[in-house]
Amino acid sequence: MNQGARIRWLAGIESLVLPFGAFAVSLALFGVFVTLEGANPTDVFYQMYRGAFGTWFSLQNTILRAAPLMLTALCTALPAHLGLVIIGGEGALVLGALAAVVAAHALVSFGSWVVVPSMAVAGAAAGGVWIGLPGALRTFRGVNETISSLLLNYIAIGVFKHMVEGPMRDPASLNKPSTRPIGDANMLGSIPGMDVHWGLVYGLFACAIAFVLMRRTVFGFSARVVGGNVRAARLSGLPLHRLVVVTCVLGGAAAGLAGMTEVAAVHGTANASIIVGYGYAGILVAFLARQNPLAVIPVSILLGGIGASGGLLQRSAHLPDAAVNVLQGVLFIVILASETLRGRLFERALRSERASRLPQTSLKAT
Repeated sequence: MNQGARIRWLAGIESLVLPFGAFAVSLALFGVFVTLEGANPTDVFYQMYRGAFGTWFSLQNTILRAAPLMLTALCTALPAHLGLVIIGGEGALVLGALAAVVAAHALVSFGSWVVVPSMAVAGAAAGGVWIGLPGALRTFRGVNETISSLLLNYIAIGVFKHMVEGPMRDPASLNKPSTRPIGDANMLGSIPGMDVHWGLVYGLFACAIAFVLMRRTVFGFSARVVGGNVRAARLSGLPLHRLVVVTCVLGGAAAGLAGMTEVAAVHGTANASIIVGYGYAGILVAFLARQNPLAVIPVSILLGGIGASGGLLQRSAHLPDAAVNVLQGVLFIVILASETLRGRLFERALRSERASRLPQTSLKAT
């Protein structure tokens, strides 16, 4: 094996060891937490497995939660290829949901074959524009995209609540303010043979398209060049501003589509129940998947399973339903800490490999 192939092989091993190691450490720390709460960690982990994957019902519940996570994770994963840290998926999701409702009400006289695609386009457009803003601020004005996208979350949620509780509120919604329903005819049905809506297909399709775009196209290669070395990208004549804005728009469109699926497949209306943190959980999914759109799929299912097991933990282990949020928080911190080890796990082996390739010289006695 030549040196280049060995380096790539070690890098591939490292990309697997770091996330799996971070997950194992997080489980150990969570085990300490539940022990302090008076629960048996072995039983807790078993109940989490049962609540996530143990039965057909729990598996479908897990997949239902994973579907929006796939889309919101792309909101962080795609810009990350350019070295950007976007955490505005929650704002893009809620505005995508709101835009989908507006489209459904505006086109109520048309059939579902017009309304449903229009809802998807409206949701994706709203999310894309919203995440395009921090991308544009970053590339044109030098504003930190992490801070701007985070602050835009609060603005988006505020706009959402104002519209739902004010101008767009359905007078029939008393205790729980919401917009008028989009109508049963415009709801996304379930996949045949499953109690899982078609939003799962949207998520799988989006992840596949994102993978092809970022790994098999000139656009994706250009984006990776920008993420690797901005100066080299400029010297190469790459359209830096356009790459940043377009990639952010695509990521935001995925999160906006997640909001549309929540309206059209779960709630049937826009209300506060949509704001459950899928956008923030998508950040964790993207980091755990190492920004790989295909790896987002299994990681979303894993995180969806953790969320789905909260109710069973509350009933069987007498832990708060939010205990799974503790695990997610610990996992996020450990993943961030593990990033400091990137490129260092096999540093000694690589140094030895390079040293062995140097020409050998010897001194002869004269």
